[in-house]
This record gives sequence, C-alpha cells and structure tokens, in this order.
Amino acid sequence: MITQNTIQQITNRIDIIDVVGEFVKLKKRGTNYLGVCPFHNEKTPSFTVSPVKEIYKCFGCGKSGNTITFLMEHEKFNYVEALRWLAARYNIEVEETETSPEQKAIIQTADSLYIINNFAKNFFTNALMNTDDGRAIALSYLKERGFRDDFIEKFQIGYNPDARDQLTKALIANQFNKELLPKTGLVSVRNGDELVDNYRGRIIFPIHNNTGKIIGFGARVIGKSDRGPKYINTPENEIYVKSKILYGAYQARTAIDKADECLLVEGYTDVVSLHQAGIENVVASGGTSLTTDQLRLIKKYTNNLTIIYDGDNAGVKAALRGLDMALEESLNVRLVLIPDNEDPDSYVNKVGAKAFNEFVAASKKDFIIFQLEVMLQEAGNDVNKKSTVVNQVAETLSRINKAEDFTKQQDYIRQCAALLKIDETGLTNLVNKYKRDKIIKEEKKISQDEANQLMQEQAQQPEDVLDDTQLLFHQDEAHERNILRVLMEYGLRPWDETRSMADYIFEELEQFHFDNPSNEKLFEEYKAWYVRGLEPTTKTMLYHDDETIRNLVVNISVNPFELSQKWDEVMESMNIVNRDTSHQDVLLSVNYYKLRKVKKMIEENQRDIENASYEEFKLLHEVHRHLKEVERELTKQLGTVILK
Repeated sequence: MITQNTIQQITNRIDIIDVVGEFVKLKKRGTNYLGVCPFHNEKTPSFTVSPVKEIYKCFGCGKSGNTITFLMEHEKFNYVEALRWLAARYNIEVEETETSPEQKAIIQTADSLYIINNFAKNFFTNALMNTDDGRAIALSYLKERGFRDDFIEKFQIGYNPDARDQLTKALIANQFNKELLPKTGLVSVRNGDELVDNYRGRIIFPIHNNTGKIIGFGARVIGKSDRGPKYINTPENEIYVKSKILYGAYQARTAIDKADECLLVEGYTDVVSLHQAGIENVVASGGTSLTTDQLRLIKKYTNNLTIIYDGDNAGVKAALRGLDMALEESLNVRLVLIPDNEDPDSYVNKVGAKAFNEFVAASKKDFIIFQLEVMLQEAGNDVNKKSTVVNQVAETLSRINKAEDFTKQQDYIRQCAALLKIDETGLTNLVNKYKRDKIIKEEKKISQDEANQLMQEQAQQPEDVLDDTQLLFHQDEAHERNILRVLMEYGLRPWDETRSMADYIFEELEQFHFDNPSNEKLFEEYKAWYVRGLEPTTKTMLYHDDETIRNLVVNISVNPFELSQKWDEVMESMNIVNRDTSHQDVLLSVNYYKLRKVKKMIEENQRDIENASYEEFKLLHEVHRHLKEVERELTKQLGTVILK
C-alpha cells in the first residue's frame, strides 16, 4: 500500500484545474470554472470545478468528486493507479507501507516484469526500424499489409530477429534476473538450462494495461509459415492474465467513451488497420472466447458492444460465445459479419474507411435475434430440435434479469415468439421458469442469514413515491448535512478565546445523534481526525480512502450557485460577498438542527403519554415540560420559527 505520507504529499500538490483542464476545456466563472461535461453529451456547460474546494460536479448528470476520482472515472484508473499517475506528474517518490514477505515478493516480481517488458519493447522496435533484417523482412511485410509508420509507432510494433538468442543475450548483458526471464515468455529454457529467444523471426505486438504499461506480447509469424502456431502469446504471470485483457484497450479507451460504443474484433492487425482508417473505438479479444472480466472492462467505457467477426462458420461460432455473459452484464450487443472470407483488416483495406463504416452501420444485427435465426436454420423442420431451440432461447432471455432491463426483455420475448411462431405468453412463462430455477439454485448456495440480510437490504430500498414519514426523513437529512457542511468549512476556525467552532459543535450536539448512518460515519470520522490533530477540512477529507465518505463530502460541499463578486462593487458599504458569516452560519445550523430534534422528541413523548400508566405519566409529563423549555429557548434564539 502507498504510505499516508506519500498520499499527503500528492494531495498537497494537486491542482484540480491543472489536471481536469488536461481533459476538459474550462472557462473561469466567478470563483469556479465551467466546462462541457466529459461524462455525458451536453451542449450547455454544467460541469463545475471549484479550485478552492478542489472538487468537481456536473449539475446535468450528477457526476462529482475530487481530482483522484476524476482520473478514476475518466481514465478508468483504480485508486492506486490514480495516485501513481499524480505522483509521476508532480515528481513525487512513492513510498510503500510494510507488507508481508509474500506480498512484497509479488510486488517486486511484478515491477521486474514491467521493466523487462519495457526493455524488450525497445529492443523489438529498434530491431524493426534500425536493423537490415528488420527493415528487409518485417518492416517490408508490414508495409505490404498497408501499415503506416505512424501507426507502427503508435502501437509500438517491433520485430524479434531470427537469431537463436539475440534478445536473451541483451537481457543478460543488462543484468536482468535469469530466473524471471522464462516467466515473461520472451525466453524459453532448452536442454535443461539453455536460454533461447521464444519469438524468433516474428513481428511483435506489445500489449498494454490501462495505464500504458506493457504487460505482455503477441508474436505473429511473418506471412504464411508452417513453423509453429500463427501467434504466440505471453504466458500468464503476475501482471498478465489473459481473461482480463483486451488488446488495444489502452489506445481506444477515450474513443470508446466518446463514441459510446466498443467495436470488438479478433486480431491485433484488425485493431491497427481500423485505427489507421480513423476507427479508433476498437479492441481485440486476441482470438479467445470472451470472459466476464473482458466484458466488464468494456462496460467501464460503454454499454454498447458491436462484435465484428469473419463471416465463416468459425467466425459465427466465435461471435456467439459469451452471449449469455454479455446479457448478464446488461450490454447491448450487436453483430457484424464480414463477407467474402474477409476479416476486418483485409476488408477495410479493400473498401476504404467510408465504405467500411457504412457497411458496419447497415449490417448490425441484434445478437439474440441473430442467434435464434441461426438455430432455427439448423433445426429445419425437426420438431424436437425446434423444441430445444425454444428452451435455449428462453434460458438466454432469462439472463436479462436486471430491473432496468425489463422492457428490453419484454421486447425480445415478443420478437422471439413471432420468429418461433409460438404463443408470447407461453414463452414469457418459460422465461420466468428459468428465472425461478436459477434463483432456487442460487439460494441453496447461501446461508439463511445471508438470505435474510439480502431481504432486509431490498426492503430498505427507497420507493418511487414518498409518504409523510419519508418526507420528514429527507428534511432531517438536509439538517444533518448542513451540520456537516459548516463543520468541514469552519470547524478549525476559532469560536471564542478557548474553543474552535468544531469544539462548539461537538459540545452542542453531544446529546444528539444523526439518523443517517453515512452522515454519522462522516461526523465521527471528522471528530476522530480532529482529536488526532489531523486538521480535517473539506479538502483533506476529499482524499479519504473510504469512497462513501469521499462522495458524501463532495455532495455536501458543492452548490450550483454562487454570489457574483459584483455585489460588493455595486453595494460597497454592504460587503455582501466577502463578509465573514461563519459564526452566524454555525449558530443557526446548530440551533435549527437541535430544534428539529427536540420537536421530534416532543412528538414521540406525546405518543408515549397517550399509552402511559399514572406513574409513567408523571415522569413523561416532566420530560415534556423540560423539552418545551428547550424548544422555547431555541425558538427565542432563532426568532419566530415554524417547522413542519
């Protein structure tokens, strides 16, 4: 883990305008900056960045956060990756906390693999561009295939010479750990202990993770060759896990986000050729079956997946694999089959970018309907086979099981029933049967306690229509959040000669507790930081490692409106904008909060009085008298107040 000291250095150096401004064109408006939101399509700017509070919020789509969460959302980094990106930007050395020997060994191995891979990449690109064999054999082949120098450079394509151990010797000469070299896949062990190059005479395609680091390679034979398989890929190791990788995802991530669509092809050359044609929202599965992790990687950027595969039987079968998983991930999947025994690489070079785009747009087929048509064609007039098709389709449709996809599922049922020439109600019942069977099967896997917890969580979900109790809850929520706002904004300022504003708030609310657990959590966390002398503020707590706390701080702190500085120019004697109102703000916030709590206590006490015995009545009546005195005192301080 990255040490707290390093995180503190990073957060102290962060300039949110500098970082966000790299991705969004920002214009100063008042004390804040405004731009077009990068997370949804909008014409009128509603994306607000506050350099003072170091937060952003879009009042159109609701996305909000700090510099780190912006990088996590926009660049699809995880928390640690975002910290490392910022550390590199501000030249901050990253310190790690103490880890177990096993964890330390894994981290050291991963770091070494990254370094070895980067060295190998440089070796391969140099061999391709700056050696006689590379230019004569590999580069000339790439040029024949239509690859341009700028895209060879963009994807860092290289060449491993045909010599037996040229790369191996270079690695050893640079004192890389011999024991790690076979793990990279770059080197093979022969005759017991002899190390030789594994990718001899092949074109090399580096594979990047989502931060741009090279995690592995795909090595392709040049032309047609009987010497070994067409492609050799890196074996799985600490940094390369095949099921979690899509080739080209690093280069395509921004284009996918912008187009709100991901094109999926099979091969590395398909990706490069489509990029050359200006079609950049494309990734490759590397010829393997789609996995859940790969689909979730796509879903980070878009819900719309278009699979472009060869039109032969193998291409069709490859495309249909992973359909059920895609449906469970709520992806909208379309299929395009390239005609005439072509692949995306050859077809785009044959017809050109414009014709290719037009073909894709006109040829997109709904995945489920296409699958049904293929199965019906194979079944023919065989009644038993058709019955099997009905059951397979019903099982597939049952996997569309999220509430937000209900309308989509109903539309599929209608279309599939028409193609199958069966009753729509009957197909609906069959789909529901598969759903029930799946639920029963899953319920057997979990304990009764877990099932009860799940039911309790579902019961706590908010309804679409709020009753009076819920409305009161939301009003209470507003008062709680207002307390948190003034605490973070003014807490470290002096209240009087002996106390800070935080001290005053803690003392005044000692007998009161928040109803919302998240608000209570933030309040207690603030208090814990304050007691330890960590100086909690909106800025510092924005970088808390708890995502719930970070999000709550942002939502409490951002306001879509601010007073124009021109008020102070027009009303010089009033000092409207820059006047210090912190004491009044804290006092009113605390008293309003306490008054609301006291009124609720009075209402609860009155209900208890109605059902009380004589002895209980005397005690409750005394409580009522005391609460009314507190209410009168608070009302007097606030002036005439009416709270519903």
